[in-house]
Amino acid sequence: MTDHATPNLPSRDFAATSTFYGALGFEEDWRDGGWMILSRGELTLEFFPYPDLDPLQSSFGCCLRLDDLDAFYAVCKAAGLPETNVGQPRLHPPRLEPWGGRVGFMIDPDGTLLRLIQN
Repeated sequence: MTDHATPNLPSRDFAATSTFYGALGFEEDWRDGGWMILSRGELTLEFFPYPDLDPLQSSFGCCLRLDDLDAFYAVCKAAGLPETNVGQPRLHPPRLEPWGGRVGFMIDPDGTLLRLIQN
C-alpha cells in the first residue's frame, strides 16, 4: 500500500451519515460505537461520533481529489443534493479557479465542507 491519508470527520448519527454517503456510492468498511469507515473506490472517509455538533457552526472540511470530478458531481446531483447557497446538504458546481484547477464543493448534513477537486 502506498502512503495515504484519510480525513476524520464528525457524524451526529452514524446511520444517517452512512445512508447519506451510501447514496453517493460509499460503502461501510467498519462501524462500531466509536468509529465508522466508508469507502468508494480509492476514497476513504472516517467518521467519529459528534452528536452535539451544530452543522451551522461546523468548521470541519476535507478535499476529495477525483480523477473524474464531473462524474462524481453527477452522482451527487442524481442523489438529490441541491445546488444552493444555503442549508445542508448542498452542492456548488465545479468551476475553474484562478490557480488553474477545477473545484466544486459539497456540504454534508453535518456541515462538513468537502472540496471536490479534479486531479
